[in-house]
Amino acid sequence: MTWKYKREASRFCTYFSLMLICAHPCALLASATAASCCVASEKKRVQGRALLSSVSGKVSSVSGKNLKRSDKSLMHFIEAKGILNNNGGFLGMNIYRGCSHGCIYCDSRSKCYQFTYAFEDIEVKKNAPELLENVLRSKRRKCMIGTGAMSDPYMHCEKELMLTRKCEEIIYRSGFGFAVQTKSDMILRDIDLLDEINRQAKCVVQMTLTTYDDELCGLIEPNVCNTKRRLEVLAKMQERGIPTIVWLTPILPFINDTVENILAILRECYSAGVKGIICFGIGVTLREGDREYFYAALDKHFPGLKEKYISTYGDAYDVPSVHSGKLKRVMEDFCAEHKMMCRPDECFQYMNELPEKFEQTSFF
Repeated sequence: MTWKYKREASRFCTYFSLMLICAHPCALLASATAASCCVASEKKRVQGRALLSSVSGKVSSVSGKNLKRSDKSLMHFIEAKGILNNNGGFLGMNIYRGCSHGCIYCDSRSKCYQFTYAFEDIEVKKNAPELLENVLRSKRRKCMIGTGAMSDPYMHCEKELMLTRKCEEIIYRSGFGFAVQTKSDMILRDIDLLDEINRQAKCVVQMTLTTYDDELCGLIEPNVCNTKRRLEVLAKMQERGIPTIVWLTPILPFINDTVENILAILRECYSAGVKGIICFGIGVTLREGDREYFYAALDKHFPGLKEKYISTYGDAYDVPSVHSGKLKRVMEDFCAEHKMMCRPDECFQYMNELPEKFEQTSFF
């Protein structure tokens, strides 16, 4: 996800740290991300070590302080002092920090977030379910709880750790609503539970889509399921009556910024019953930490394109497509014709709403 989307999201709803995307574009909010940046000062280390396969994310043994992966990156278990970010009633949680999906554009990799470890290392809030249960028990009014803006709650380690699943069970038992953002088809593991949350209160599933071309998807989002599979996830949510929102972002200049790509994704979204499209701008953002990783990926997969970025944009962090105006109109016209929401504030308002039987607060 990119800083522009975090910044713009805060204009609409002072968003917490809904929790990128990896990350990826998923709107988070500057105020919430600031809280995430301070997370190291709010936690203490816990003893616990395990071996983790970098391919499957499967934990094969536990015996010490960190969780070691075969690619020499680590998982770090910590005890957090708090789990919910609350900015004026906007509630969201980050269960993990870092990401294993490897998206080449992820803003969450930027140095401003002051990660203590390499971004591919995963920081695990092992006491997240207990913290969430305690805080929800103390709340008198029901509200939406969000996750997925800074780090994907369904990254590989979730398969075994199941912390996201445990938090969802607590949200269900407590009668709260839930909005989750992911790129992973692992969310289908929990579709029965999400269905129950939606029947009882409300559940909104948000999926990030950037390119209709699955081969290209494998280059820019290498360690997560492809676009075709994500569209299947959206269709399965539609079958259950679980509402969905798609983050159409980032659209990378000179890579996927074409009318054909935008329309292909939008047509599939319409077929899958997607309620709305969130896109703050046709482009990407780059800054220290994120920019270097992105340019290295361009050198590897798109030789010569880094130089074109540098000559066109210099060291700007806001990197709009040269076709942004045209592509934005294409998106807006399609959504208007097919009665899909396409204004970020409209999508956020929809996700914030709970059935009338609940007194509402907002997680954005």
